Amino acid sequence: MGVLPRPAARRLRGAGAAVSDLYARHKAVLPDWLALYYEDPIEITHGEGRHVWDAQGNRYLDFFGGILTTMTAHALPEVTKAVSEQAGRIIHTSTLYLNRPMVDLAERIAQLSGIPDARVFFTTSGTEANDTALLLATAHRRSNQILAMRNSYHGRSFSAVGITGNKGWSPTSLSPLQTLYVHGGVRTRGPYADLGDAEFIAACVDDLKDLLGHVRPPAALIAEPIQGVGGFTAPPDGLYAAFREVLDQHGILWIADEVQTGWGRTGEHFWGWQAHASAGPPDMLTFAKGIGNGMSIGGVVARAEIMNCLDSNSISTFGGSPITMAAGLANLTYLLEHDLQGNARRVGGLLGERLRAISVPLDYVREVRGRGLMIGVELVRPGTDEAYPEGAAAVLEAARQDGLLIGKGGGHNTSVLRIAPPLSLTVAEAEEGAAILEHALRCIQ
Repeated sequence: MGVLPRPAARRLRGAGAAVSDLYARHKAVLPDWLALYYEDPIEITHGEGRHVWDAQGNRYLDFFGGILTTMTAHALPEVTKAVSEQAGRIIHTSTLYLNRPMVDLAERIAQLSGIPDARVFFTTSGTEANDTALLLATAHRRSNQILAMRNSYHGRSFSAVGITGNKGWSPTSLSPLQTLYVHGGVRTRGPYADLGDAEFIAACVDDLKDLLGHVRPPAALIAEPIQGVGGFTAPPDGLYAAFREVLDQHGILWIADEVQTGWGRTGEHFWGWQAHASAGPPDMLTFAKGIGNGMSIGGVVARAEIMNCLDSNSISTFGGSPITMAAGLANLTYLLEHDLQGNARRVGGLLGERLRAISVPLDYVREVRGRGLMIGVELVRPGTDEAYPEGAAAVLEAARQDGLLIGKGGGHNTSVLRIAPPLSLTVAEAEEGAAILEHALRCIQ
């Protein structure tokens, strides 16, 4: 691959009095558990393309996109225009009235979902989307038992926290649901890590069968095709198809949580579930984040018989608002017309290979994994297989100093750098980001 050039030295301006004052005000009025990145948190004021600027005028290459939300580009003119024009007409009506942009976007998503006779319900976030899917599944199946994956994350609401298999993001064990956790979401750790892919799938299926032999049939399995907050981990292709065959025998629904994997981010597929498609599409899929390119859009797609199972009235005050739907339509159109899925496959493949080459001599990089522009770099303490959270924090800081924003995550005993730029990332920007990451990784030696 050759040696990547060291990034040009940058002199980032310090936090300054205004940002320090904002940080003090933040701490005085917002919850202590509201996480912030960096020892000196930054205030991002504006962006363009794949770059953002902070309040001090520092420019950063954005490899995290507001937690995988800025999917196409910052300040994308097509989205900005759609939002501006809709705001000039009307911003809000609620679902009590017919809403043309909502119907237009629902029709496109239903067709793209792969789910037959699909119905779409819009929410304001991925958390709310998953909460709605749980409501539908439990009502349809008349059961409050849910199967979820170990190391999973599904949102911040009371019900979503109750099915999250990642203790770092699950502050309470209290829940309206009875959750049973299944093996398989993490390929390279756990009791089956040393098995080949086929044997790994077989072992996980046997575990699922054994679990179902001990309980009444649950309502549904909810699973991220690639676990996001858990560190971009994934099972071998076909695991959820094999699970589906078992679930169908018991009438158990399959919910694919596509909040982070949807819309072509993995490059190989438009939806993450398509890597497990031999048993057909899921009964429901949830989406959010990238479709709004920063606007608050989430939603559920489900077969009509499931979506229509509720026997009481319901509305959404803010879900499907005219202004967010206009943004989603413009963003989805741009994504499809410019083949950003293909770009994620090509540029993401290049970036992944660069990062693997960089990591070969670094004994604290355990694994570089992921697909498309959804890449995880797992760090361990040198000479061990243990998490290295201090190392991950140090890389985050060093990358920021050189003008690159990345994320971090991980589950049980893991620490992972999360890399997920907008899908319009160029080859030159991928090379620049890889060079900065190489320098940042070497800073912790």
